Amino acid sequence: MYKTKEYLIHGSLFLITLITTTLAGGEWVYGKSVIGEGDSFITWEYFLKSMTFSIPFVGILLVHELGHFFTSIYHKVKCSLPFFIPGWLGFIGAPSIGTFGAVIRMKGFINSRRKFFDIGVAGPIAGFTVALGVLIYGFTTLPPADYIYTIHPEYADPGFEGYGEDVLDFELGGNFLFWAMGELLADPDRLPEMSEVIHYPFLFAGYLALFFTALNLLPIGQLDGGHVVFGLFPKYHKEISIAVFTLFMGYAGLGIISPLMPLEELVIRIPLYVGFLYICYSRAGFTQQTRITLALSIAAVQYVLAFVAPDLEGYQGWLFYGFLLGRVMGLRHPEVSGLRPLDTKRKIIGWLAILLFALCFTPRPFILS
Repeated sequence: MYKTKEYLIHGSLFLITLITTTLAGGEWVYGKSVIGEGDSFITWEYFLKSMTFSIPFVGILLVHELGHFFTSIYHKVKCSLPFFIPGWLGFIGAPSIGTFGAVIRMKGFINSRRKFFDIGVAGPIAGFTVALGVLIYGFTTLPPADYIYTIHPEYADPGFEGYGEDVLDFELGGNFLFWAMGELLADPDRLPEMSEVIHYPFLFAGYLALFFTALNLLPIGQLDGGHVVFGLFPKYHKEISIAVFTLFMGYAGLGIISPLMPLEELVIRIPLYVGFLYICYSRAGFTQQTRITLALSIAAVQYVLAFVAPDLEGYQGWLFYGFLLGRVMGLRHPEVSGLRPLDTKRKIIGWLAILLFALCFTPRPFILS
């Protein structure tokens, strides 16, 4: 079915991604890097320790893609093997998680609404199941509370008052499922703060898995969540996709323009931002006039909200993802030849996928202050 060359390419990408996520894990969990010096250098011992992050994390991504892969095979739809995308940025001193994710490429035409639904929903549910197991293990086997002192010995100093204004504070944002599992499963005395979860490899891997699950289940375009919505509401997919995307971009851009900003800054920001929004709707199937109207409307609402509630702030980190969705992937779903309704079992699975999105989505996943 697949040529030897394909196995070599996909296998090599998988191994490289395992290495790059291990390097990233060393940086996050232990503060050690391959470009570090002295105690900051990641030795072979710490490289192996860092695999307690990379193996579950990459394993969850693999299971997600295999869910798509085997369901495609079941429906006799040709597809590629999983493509893993290495993404380690430690060589330039930038934080990263070692990968930009994994994808499979559909090679065959999918002419059935049920096939789209099955292939789309299989990945998130398969990956989520494994992620749930990783998080259960992580929360129920937390190390003693003084474990954090092995990472940050300065915390044990009674006179320690923080790192000062020169160091950025970083923490992971909350989502309902991660919070609930911590409350229900973990020993309260051992449960880490969200700013310290990065030092707990199983929790960090599970958190990232929930993050990617939610991204894939956004009910937009041809994302897995888009396939789910197309399966449940085929006649309204376009409207739902556009509406959710507009709310997504509206939240993401809150705070970019504000009446509290100097006029000379607004003169530059407003046209650039409106132009950006215009580009993000370039594959929505709208006329030029509609795209301009949408871009201006979103910017205007955000401007008014900034006036009414100056402290209201979105998450601008979503803007790049919004650009990829709107400009690169598109907001519409491929047409199919038949729209036969889903059976009851599939409808239940579809609503379960929507629930998983709600439980896993984190409005502000990575917070720098």
